[in-house]
Amino acid sequence: MCGIAGFINNKNKDDINKVLNSLHHRGPDTQSFKDIDNITLMHTRLSIQDITHGTQPMSYKHFYIVFNGEIYNHMELRKRYDFSCTTSSDTQTLLYLFDKLGLDCLNELDGMFAFAIYDTKQQNLILARDRAGKKPLYLYNQNNKIIFSSELNSIKDIVQLEVDEIAIAAYLRAGMLYHTDTPYKNIQEIDAGSYSIIDINTLEIKSTKWWNILDYYQQPSHISYDDAKQTIDKLLHKSIKDRLDSSDLEVGTFLSGGIDSGLVTAIASQYKDNLRTFTVSFEDEYDEAPLAKLVSQRYNTNHTEIRINFDNLQDDIEDILLNYGEPFADSSAIPSYYVSKEAKRYLTVILNGDGADELFGGYRRYVPYAKYDFFNSNKYIRNSAKSISNILPIPKQRKSKYNYIYRLINFASKANVGQYFSTSSNFFENFEDSILECNYLNDIRNKVDLISNSKLTGLQKIMALDFDIALLNDLLVKMDIASMSNSLEGRSPFLSKEILEFAPTINDNYKIQGINTKRILRDLAVDYLPNELINQPKRGFEIPLIKWVDGNLKDIMFSYLDNKSNYSQNFVDKTFLNKLLHKKIKISDEQRAKILWSLFSLEVWHKNL
Repeated sequence: MCGIAGFINNKNKDDINKVLNSLHHRGPDTQSFKDIDNITLMHTRLSIQDITHGTQPMSYKHFYIVFNGEIYNHMELRKRYDFSCTTSSDTQTLLYLFDKLGLDCLNELDGMFAFAIYDTKQQNLILARDRAGKKPLYLYNQNNKIIFSSELNSIKDIVQLEVDEIAIAAYLRAGMLYHTDTPYKNIQEIDAGSYSIIDINTLEIKSTKWWNILDYYQQPSHISYDDAKQTIDKLLHKSIKDRLDSSDLEVGTFLSGGIDSGLVTAIASQYKDNLRTFTVSFEDEYDEAPLAKLVSQRYNTNHTEIRINFDNLQDDIEDILLNYGEPFADSSAIPSYYVSKEAKRYLTVILNGDGADELFGGYRRYVPYAKYDFFNSNKYIRNSAKSISNILPIPKQRKSKYNYIYRLINFASKANVGQYFSTSSNFFENFEDSILECNYLNDIRNKVDLISNSKLTGLQKIMALDFDIALLNDLLVKMDIASMSNSLEGRSPFLSKEILEFAPTINDNYKIQGINTKRILRDLAVDYLPNELINQPKRGFEIPLIKWVDGNLKDIMFSYLDNKSNYSQNFVDKTFLNKLLHKKIKISDEQRAKILWSLFSLEVWHKNL
């Protein structure tokens, strides 16, 4: 795992040093660069595979590469194509494969990656990202100059940037920045499952989507339930073993009280004795440590319970948020940062359960979509739901059955993009008019319209949207920055090539049965985990956000938001914001806290431009 960057038409040594310093946390072991033609390639290395010989930029024939990530099947690819490599580095395997197959090599790779390859013969620079978008890659193009980097902050350090206010308005509405959007003009993120080819002489850029999960939802497998469960078991074993083997350093696991991380830990324990596992718990919140301990005891892992309080949060909060280089609205970034910081004290590589919920139906909101396609509901149903929603009292408890029913009626009253936000991120839902900028959701709206009007089932639609929106633009961003800001590499076995291409093809009933979520993984877990874990509800980090907003972070948040010069008033109605701050509006405590958090994150980012 590393940081990568590069310039076209910029040989400024100060800029090179600034970028290398900015990306140091992603690669504290080695920092290097190379000039070729009008290209500068930069690399900061976190040494994990072939520690001695994996230095980059690396060259082969007329190709030069900087690579961030891991190719877990690279030894298999060497055997398949009879490569005679001089190192055990997956970077060298990638170069050889690119030489043989060109961009078709992407279809062969199982891994997480963002890379840049310069072809000196074709005078092309190729930038590419992995299927799910685990590894980030940003591209600046302005004034006859191109810069690419693993992080926005490293570009901001050397270029004067202008804020993209349309993207900011979209961030507030969606609770995240969507796909290629960034908060800056002239910077885009290379899309997940995409590559861009840049002519280094004309600076012409051609972008192509090389992988799309919708292709697999449209290829039902008709496999039996027992065969599907057996296949998932087999694929998980392979994925986990590959992610353990592809490291010269010790690999551990994050172990919560849920079945995803439990399965990863149980299977990993079959390939590694005395596996190191980590569980996080928070004071005064739901504690998963006892459930995690049951798994640890069953598999005799080297277990560490990380007890986190938020005593220093007021001192840390701005630095944590600034790691993202953009406004970031997911408050679970805070515990993710702290647990990554603690885990780094013990090791450098960690396995997690990311992606399992989006691929196998792990969220409670999926249950109604398995019964009815709300995206195709008629106006009578929507109008009836809206009438009921208008007279219902605001829920007081987020985990209550009443809140679930309230949210169900609320999203049933809406269509398309409004419905999706209502059932997922739920920031400014029912207060959309408070955002002043208009015409700011075209890209997301087009994607929601495309999927909602497709022939997929209701469950497939909401899961495909979550994979395309929530997982890519929120959850994977959160874990990449939280882990890499602490020089910790996170690996996600559920996002392997084979599982990504198999899970969408299986029957809806294998994922949601009745009111039970993640059916097939729960049944698989019976073979691996204590009974106490099998039917636990999906929890995630139990974030005390309401307590933060009204308690230990109230002063700093109000100092940003409750003043006449706040940046948020450029996007949010002043009267609405004032009522929100002082609890003079009809809104749930949870939604109020989420909106204020998203605005606070925006203020912190903007202050530090």
